[in-house]
Amino acid sequence: MSVNRPDGVEALPKTGIDVPGAPPECRGRLVERARLEWWLADGGDPAALAQEFLAAHGVDLSDLGRPAAHDPHGTCGAALFLSAAAGARAAGGAVGAPSPVPALPDLVAVVYGHADAPAPPVRPRPGGWWLGPWRDSWTPAAHAQAVAAVRAAIGRGDVYQVNVVGHAAAGYAGDPLPALARLAALPGARYGGTLSGLGWAIGCASPETLVAVEHGRLVTRPIKGTRPATPAGRRELLASAKERAEHVMIVDLERNDLARVARTGSVRVDELFAVRRWCDLWQAESTVSAVPADGLGLAALLRAVCPGGSVTGAPKLAALDEIAALEPVGRGAGMGALGWVGPGRVDLGLTIRTAAADADRLHVWAGGGITWGSDPAAEVAEAAAKAAPVRALLAA
Repeated sequence: MSVNRPDGVEALPKTGIDVPGAPPECRGRLVERARLEWWLADGGDPAALAQEFLAAHGVDLSDLGRPAAHDPHGTCGAALFLSAAAGARAAGGAVGAPSPVPALPDLVAVVYGHADAPAPPVRPRPGGWWLGPWRDSWTPAAHAQAVAAVRAAIGRGDVYQVNVVGHAAAGYAGDPLPALARLAALPGARYGGTLSGLGWAIGCASPETLVAVEHGRLVTRPIKGTRPATPAGRRELLASAKERAEHVMIVDLERNDLARVARTGSVRVDELFAVRRWCDLWQAESTVSAVPADGLGLAALLRAVCPGGSVTGAPKLAALDEIAALEPVGRGAGMGALGWVGPGRVDLGLTIRTAAADADRLHVWAGGGITWGSDPAAEVAEAAAKAAPVRALLAA
């Protein structure tokens, strides 16, 4: 575990902050004040560590239902990243295979204050950009076999649904940050932005809200169900009994997750199976909300919602066991949480449509939810369709 205190970061040059969820009015003059980086091997509860570290540096999130005001001159808030493996650890589930990006921490919390003057624009490092061929961690046949294995587990009654995810990596030369930053421009990237550290960087184009605090309510917006963004694709998605059943199953899971940390009787589904567009795909999204229980803190909230239900399955802990047995490569930056937390503010996206860079490779992840009605070939094709816009923009 590494912690940078203010005296260790004050001398760093000020650069623009592009963290998903950061207050737009503050982005131009944010400066890093403190940083926590934690890996699974460090031990401990990442949810508790995040809340304790943030509180120690001026971001008290011990009671999310308590009104709080943003201080435009003091501590602004913090970027927060939690890997899927860290979320599984916090939830008491299987953490899965080792990450293909060992330089990337499993928990990152970066506290920001306000600078007196706007930060200078970020300039890419000199030199060109080259991205090599993508190499998948499993073949289409192996992916299809994993789908078949999930269907067998469903047939035995072990699970109802499991999300399986594949990984691919490509070598690169040049500065990866501009390439990762381009992902924010993808249509529907509600959580577009970047976060970086020594030897690693994340670029996100996620459309999915893992959890937010909005108008005094906890909100999650699970996405399940995908079709090509054509008129026929939209009609097919709306008419698909398989996709609707898969979607409703995850909505029920998210209702249960929020109920664990909500005021009794306050959980509701505000919107069900709304079809929205991300790049060249239609996706079905619902909105579930609840009033936070008295005294609910960030750590308890993270334990309740991480890893996200739409990228694990139902029941969640049983799905994590299946994922750990089937996926040959860890999820790294994918299927975790990334966003902003601050006084009176939580806004964390689920890191789907997300890429990571280490010293010499870019990494992407994509997958889908498997039910008894899933067709292995169709699931392989769906994962490829989700990854294609990310891969293309990284190569641009």
